Amino acid sequence: MNIIAIIPARMGSSRFPDKPMKDIHGMPMIGHVALRTAMSKNLSATYVATCDTVIKDWCEANNIKAIMTKDTHTRCTDRTAEAMLKIEQETGKKADIVVMVQGDEPMVTPQMIDAAIDAMLSNPEIKVVNLMAEMKTVEEFEDPNEVKVVTDLQNNALYFSREPIPSRKKGTTIVPMQKQVCIIPFRRDYLLEFNSLPEAPLEIIESVDMMRILENGEKVKMVPITESSLSVDTPSDLERVKLAMKNDKLMPLYLK
Repeated sequence: MNIIAIIPARMGSSRFPDKPMKDIHGMPMIGHVALRTAMSKNLSATYVATCDTVIKDWCEANNIKAIMTKDTHTRCTDRTAEAMLKIEQETGKKADIVVMVQGDEPMVTPQMIDAAIDAMLSNPEIKVVNLMAEMKTVEEFEDPNEVKVVTDLQNNALYFSREPIPSRKKGTTIVPMQKQVCIIPFRRDYLLEFNSLPEAPLEIIESVDMMRILENGEKVKMVPITESSLSVDTPSDLERVKLAMKNDKLMPLYLK
């Protein structure tokens, strides 16, 4: 199968401007994400999708494939879909699965990529997969920058929110505290179908793309992982990631 990873990234983040190029142990964050993603043996290729020449130029200078996209996208899925179509045009090959990896996940591992892809390969009826990880602290659970998810008994998503769900204020304070990890494989045609749908009301309220799928009656398969993963939404997140990656085992494989 032709399985490609696309990493949407832009400099104009409202919460943390220029974050893709922020330094983490001698390399911009986008470099960590791209090089770690590309370690997955399930992938045919890895691309960065961006509207900023500073990101594209750095990637190409460091042998990372980059695709320029429009600067009008508000959702990462829109940027990913545009990039996919451009890649298909350039290569002459249709993708079967597109793995969208957020550009603010510098602790991504090839095992995470493989876990997300394997779930889709094992069941042809699955159209989209998200990873999820357990949050260790109530502080993280209550952080609105972390997208929380609750699932049914088959690990299909029931709801995504930036609020702490499920509630700790009623029956018990000990609840499953699961967060979305933004490594998201789509089947190729479903990514285009998803982007053809209008934004849905709860998607807008929660500012979570995956709500569009649930609101249209489709399923999002959640795959639990045990690996630690910290995304970067704020300058303080960046400092936590730098500390967490200090003794990272993958970095010596690509930082030379």
